[in-house]
Amino acid sequence: MSDETKKSEDVTKIAFTPERQKAFEATVAKYERKASALLPTLYLAQEQFGFLSPQVMVHVGKLLDMPPREVFEAASFYTMFRKKDMGQYLLQVCQNVSCCMMGSDDLFQVIKEELGIGPDEVTADKKFSLQPVQCLGSCDTAPVVQINDDYVERLDAEKFRALIKKLAAGEKVAEVNS
Repeated sequence: MSDETKKSEDVTKIAFTPERQKAFEATVAKYERKASALLPTLYLAQEQFGFLSPQVMVHVGKLLDMPPREVFEAASFYTMFRKKDMGQYLLQVCQNVSCCMMGSDDLFQVIKEELGIGPDEVTADKKFSLQPVQCLGSCDTAPVVQINDDYVERLDAEKFRALIKKLAAGEKVAEVNS
């Protein structure tokens, strides 16, 4: 079987769950043109599949009657869309001036020590990944880390080390952040 045949088969196996399909239909109904629902549909896809593989982006294009190229362009432009498997917990560490002045470099060091990964790397167990970001828009609570969709603010090395250990043990960010 050729690679092209495998790729086309992979695309036909991709589908939203009934709940996500219902959410997709409700989203599309808000717009005059299906294509206007591209970003919310990409979010739905990322929530379900974890990241936007080429096959998932082709599927989104079919749902929205759009050329795959346009879906790829949008997903590539916006940094909030993951184009590869980033594991269970995506750690986005702000490295803008406020966070750096307040100790974000120490947070990068904790990640290196505790998880053994650097920027844009994923742990072998696919539990954690690291992505440095320019600004998370929370300068008054620096340093800040976004873990998946949750902000964890006013961190220092020891708080962050404890947080990583709790996540590794299976505790949810919301429980740790409270």
